[in-house]
Amino acid sequence: MQRLTDVTEPGSAGAVLVDASQQIAEYFAGTRRDFELLLAVPESPRTFRDRAQRALRDIPFGERWTYSTLATAAGSAQAARAAGSACATNPLPIVVPCHRVVPAGGGVGSYRGGAAAKQMLLDHEAACCGTNPQRALGNHG
Repeated sequence: MQRLTDVTEPGSAGAVLVDASQQIAEYFAGTRRDFELLLAVPESPRTFRDRAQRALRDIPFGERWTYSTLATAAGSAQAARAAGSACATNPLPIVVPCHRVVPAGGGVGSYRGGAAAKQMLLDHEAACCGTNPQRALGNHG
């Protein structure tokens, strides 16, 4: 990692890695709630997956949405399973917070890093917000 971050000229890949690393460290320290990174995402999302992954960034820190809430936010209320697939293929977990999406029936659901990692992220955010880890699910209006 050190060799990757030795190049730190503005706009260089090394500088981007240093910035991302710093922001993730701040997230885990409880001093950052939103990431300010340049993300390579489609400007005009064409597929449901693109729309769902973009909608993930709208889930407030410390809140949880259901898969169907995410599907609704992405424009297809009946596509909860596809919303789960969009979470599973999210290329930037934590930064694009797919861990904030949970099943409507309870539990934490699946996560690329495992259910224990997802629960830890949810608990971390709840602790930072001073809320109960079982905080009510947010509704997307």
